[in-house]
Amino acid sequence: MAIETLVLGAGQEVGKSCVVVNINGKRIMFDCGMHMGVSDHRRYPNFSLISPTGDFDTALSCIIITHLYCINTLFLRFHYFLIIKISHSLILYSYIFFFGIICDSHLDHLGALVYFTEVCGFHGPIYMTYPTKALAPLMLEDYRKVLVERRGEEEQFNSDHIAECMKKVIAVDLRQTIQVDKDLQIRAYYAGHFTLFEYLTLILKVLGAAMFHAKVGDSEMVYTGDYNMTPDRHLGAAQIDRLRLDLLITESTYGTTIRDSKYAREREFLDAVHKCVSAGGKVLIPTFGLGRAQELCILMDDYWERMNLKVPIYFSAGLTKQANVYYKMLINWTSQKIKDSYPTNNAFDFKNVCKYERSVLDTPGPCVLFASPGMISGGLSLEVFKRWAPFENTLVALPGYCLPGTVGHVLMSKPPKIELDPNTKIDVRCQVHQLAFSPHTDSKGIMDLIKFLSPKHVILVHGEKPKMVSLKEKIHSEMGIPCYHPANNETVSVPSTVYVKAQASDAFMERCLKPNFKLHKCSSQELSIKTLTDKNIVPELQVINEKAVFIVEDKSKKLKVVHNDEVLVMLGEKKTED
Repeated sequence: MAIETLVLGAGQEVGKSCVVVNINGKRIMFDCGMHMGVSDHRRYPNFSLISPTGDFDTALSCIIITHLYCINTLFLRFHYFLIIKISHSLILYSYIFFFGIICDSHLDHLGALVYFTEVCGFHGPIYMTYPTKALAPLMLEDYRKVLVERRGEEEQFNSDHIAECMKKVIAVDLRQTIQVDKDLQIRAYYAGHFTLFEYLTLILKVLGAAMFHAKVGDSEMVYTGDYNMTPDRHLGAAQIDRLRLDLLITESTYGTTIRDSKYAREREFLDAVHKCVSAGGKVLIPTFGLGRAQELCILMDDYWERMNLKVPIYFSAGLTKQANVYYKMLINWTSQKIKDSYPTNNAFDFKNVCKYERSVLDTPGPCVLFASPGMISGGLSLEVFKRWAPFENTLVALPGYCLPGTVGHVLMSKPPKIELDPNTKIDVRCQVHQLAFSPHTDSKGIMDLIKFLSPKHVILVHGEKPKMVSLKEKIHSEMGIPCYHPANNETVSVPSTVYVKAQASDAFMERCLKPNFKLHKCSSQELSIKTLTDKNIVPELQVINEKAVFIVEDKSKKLKVVHNDEVLVMLGEKKTED
């Protein structure tokens, strides 16, 4: 039997995550994202490859969302590992989707959800955490407004569609085992990705990233989504049990990058901002409304206090109030320290952050402005960029990865001009500083996870092709694990595991307790063959255990593990001398 993986999105690209896995006859869909850098048919995955007839209710039984991210209004992440157990009896339902898993509800992991459920016609259940369920409709409505009311694009879905989609949602709790049906179990575990509250003073790992472990019969696989393997001062690294995996599907956004410590990155960011405002310049930080903005605000608010700086920091009006509402609502999802300190120390009460007013754009003097959306893909951040980019004393600090097709992505190459449209060109004289604050793990983190899980096969998704190729070669050369990096709409097939139960004979168990170790000197021919199949150095002198094992079927048609001596007796031959 084989595990077939069809990549509908995030294949040799970052964005539009959608991966379909057929494991022992069960087809699982991971993520249902959109591509934020395009506006044509490439925006959504090619769902026709899932069901050519459009019968998605037959093809898909449920969807699971594990954390939330928004383009303008909200930025919240809830991440888990999910354990799935399906008995052998269900293997007969071949080529039928049994459930889908959305592991990372950014727009590039979630943006196509309402379109898929309400326009394409999927009516099955959707599983997500309680905080995600509370915030998902707000994020999706904000996305709809951005497309229709601000960009003037054709409406893909309306507010009623969002409400109908949310009716399908079933909330789950952390470490709660869900019995989807009599054979399917799901369970959520922490995976270490950044969250809305990740910078809020030693918050617990609950609001972290998502990895999913799926098991069908004896075959097992893990889909990582976005994750982080490096602990810092408030979050731990991803946590997952040792598993016997046939397949690991991992993100590879920073597949060739090894980052400095978080403290060094914070220091670099603060030094750049301080230098700019000390010289009388303005700092534009394009970021999503909540989440990384909150993280950087807390960092800067603390720095402003320590350095006694009086330069104003502006934050979009209303967001702090919203943050307090959600912080109170989700207080039980935080660490005990956060719960204990909340009555006297609200992490959202910034002493040096001012309410944003439009007059700030033309007010002389230094300032820092957080403007959404991130990547300078439109809205206030683009408006401010147009005004401030022509000045040399302006600093634009990009706090993370910017998708191709966005102004932020073009700005990273520091061009002298940026053409927004045929009639609009922007002179770029400003300073540009890219922050290494991405929540994605780096190359070392990916390799650490693979070494820990020791899967039989690895598939890379959510990364750029050159980086994937380099990481693929590294995985194969250092660990000898077959690795693949399929493009969108390509399928990879790997063997799956099937275990059989067999009874061990008394003679076999006795021999196991008394191993017969002997020294064996490899011939030059054996060494050359082993070196070809295993790139690690093969020692010439080896210790072996001379013990022949056979699996036979007895008269009752049951499998039995026996020693070679027993086989000879069973065949009616004379037992050989030891």
